[in-house]
Amino acid sequence: MTVPRTLAFCYLSLLWQRETVTLSDLLRFVEEGHIPYINAFQHFPEEMKLYGRDKGIFAIESWPTYEDIYKKMIEMAKFLDLPRFPEITEDCYLHPNILCMKYLMEVNLPDEMNDLTCQVVKMTGVGEVDFLTFDPIAKMAKTVKYDVQAVAVIVVVLKLLFLLDDNLEWSLSNTAEKYNENNKEDKPWFDFRKWYQVMKKSIDEKKQEWEEARAKYLWKSEKPLYHSSIDRAVAFKRREMVVDLQKQFSTLVDSTPTVGRKKPSSFQFNWAEGDVARTCFHGHSLQGILKNKGQSLTTKNSLYWLSTQKFCRSYCKHVTTYEESNFSLSYQFIINLFAFLLRIKTSFLHEEVSLIEKRLFKTKYGKTKKKSSRSRKGRKY
Repeated sequence: MTVPRTLAFCYLSLLWQRETVTLSDLLRFVEEGHIPYINAFQHFPEEMKLYGRDKGIFAIESWPTYEDIYKKMIEMAKFLDLPRFPEITEDCYLHPNILCMKYLMEVNLPDEMNDLTCQVVKMTGVGEVDFLTFDPIAKMAKTVKYDVQAVAVIVVVLKLLFLLDDNLEWSLSNTAEKYNENNKEDKPWFDFRKWYQVMKKSIDEKKQEWEEARAKYLWKSEKPLYHSSIDRAVAFKRREMVVDLQKQFSTLVDSTPTVGRKKPSSFQFNWAEGDVARTCFHGHSLQGILKNKGQSLTTKNSLYWLSTQKFCRSYCKHVTTYEESNFSLSYQFIINLFAFLLRIKTSFLHEEVSLIEKRLFKTKYGKTKKKSSRSRKGRKY
């Protein structure tokens, strides 16, 4: 029972209880020091003496990754032969409709987009109870990456609205900018360019803070692990000398005040109406992007490009690949923004976006499959 497996077990219990904590939240709480992980043994009572093999278990030298903990969680659930988990229904925090609303607020996008994300969830079937509920004893035991899936739905909606081809989004931004200048008393139209500028500045600042925290992190513990009781005595004497020297040198250096640890929160960004420095786009309208069609609204943009044309059909671990240079700068920004928010690889999120599109555009993928089978018969992708 290693430390990463312990963390996976913690997430299993949160999922069983249907708590308002996603896997990405849990990993971020570890990163921020709210959950003991690196040098977790420091929190053990004195009577727990750890030697020899214990060092291999508790000497963690890297941060946990989403993919690794996710896989371990499924492995543990199957090993323990756990029954079907409590159902993920529409009123549950882990349902995509609720998580989409949460992440729309997080990245400062208009509230009106929530109607569109709900439509995509319904059309793709990713909001169905059987699809969302984890069943370890099923033939193909797998659980949904709830947070990654919700973010992928938002990316698909952004593509439906703005295409994200480095052209249409800027053209729509020009229209929104002109309207807002001439109608300052009305509800402002959402301006993609202005949102991009605000978010880029905010995410760059957040990334810099994250990188600095990583660089300053002390990997060596104050209470090290030893191979034997003899090693412990020697190391203890050395530690006393180091502490003594640190005390002497601290009088020569100006000590900077330490910032108190923030309370754990599901939100990394806070957007407030009336903030001049950071515009809040929650109340902005999508009127410049949507048009009336009968009694319903539809997007002015009628085009769409698929993130993945062909899925891998071999026995490798991935279903698609992601090379940034093959995609527009706008799409790269959106993927990088959400990938940092969830602390996952960009390829991991791109894959989930492709899977949502595969469900949404079944006919397009069906035509592509028929063409490829005719032109390149026998070849695998």
